[in-house]
Amino acid sequence: MLDAAGGATEPLAAALVCGHRLRVNPISCVAHGLCAELLPELVELDEWGYPVIDRAPVPVGLVAQARRVVAACPALALRQDGRRGRHS
Repeated sequence: MLDAAGGATEPLAAALVCGHRLRVNPISCVAHGLCAELLPELVELDEWGYPVIDRAPVPVGLVAQARRVVAACPALALRQDGRRGRHS
């Protein structure tokens, strides 16, 4: 749905993101950098190689990729939090 100015209205915007957020446990993380390599859309590395994760909800198109990144973390330092719904 678009408003009169051609911008997205809330129902469309809500359809583009889900309630999931990607999180890192800074104690468990040992800076392998695999998360940033696999999901550069949401994860950047700081100057020491530790992930800096976008706090925004994971876009629907990246949910499956985010799950793969969580599963691939060698230190098990990543998790995906949020509500479970039709987009999860």
